[in-house]
Amino acid sequence: MNFVTDLLFPNRCLNCNHIIYNQDIICEQCYDQINFTHWEALKQNPLKLKLNTLFPVRETYALMHFEKQGLCRKIIHHLKYKHRENIGRQLAKWTVKKIKLHIKPDLLINIPLHPRKMKKRGYNQLHLYTETLSHAWGIPFDHHYLKRITHHKPQAGKNRLSRQHNTEIFTVPLARCNTHFLLIDDICTTGNTMAGCAWKILEASNNSISILVMAID
Repeated sequence: MNFVTDLLFPNRCLNCNHIIYNQDIICEQCYDQINFTHWEALKQNPLKLKLNTLFPVRETYALMHFEKQGLCRKIIHHLKYKHRENIGRQLAKWTVKKIKLHIKPDLLINIPLHPRKMKKRGYNQLHLYTETLSHAWGIPFDHHYLKRITHHKPQAGKNRLSRQHNTEIFTVPLARCNTHFLLIDDICTTGNTMAGCAWKILEASNNSISILVMAID
């Protein structure tokens, strides 16, 4: 049955539409077009410089640069809006290949969706990504550590003085102390969403946060 399905509906590169292996999402030629970050030699990468103005952060990692007309945008768009949850697994494999953790965190957590959005989409685009990283790195994950309690996004342009508003968007049902979290998101633009999560996590004693995003805008 799988052979017939593959024959009639072969897996195709989401960029150029060439036929590719079942587990892939793009072909080798299109893979070479992705603008990966390559921050290994940088002491202060652009993501850390951005987020340090919003909340205290230990380490920051980004897989790709997000470009409005680039392939990264198309990949993440398909992941979030085209029911291609499997893309998260492939992005995690690229992450393991290209990013080396400077400090191993205690727990992987991700930005939660509001229940209404979760019901509409059917999945959180970060869950499979996080689970695949957890298996590869040997670090536990918790999809439910953070809960989103409002359906509104933080407004762009807010600084750290406005973090009280952002923390009202999230809650922590069962807080942990003395924990180094790796907080995972898809795209970092202003950093306000991550700041709202971070300050809520940091309310518990002796916690610290590192950040991983699929792409930085």
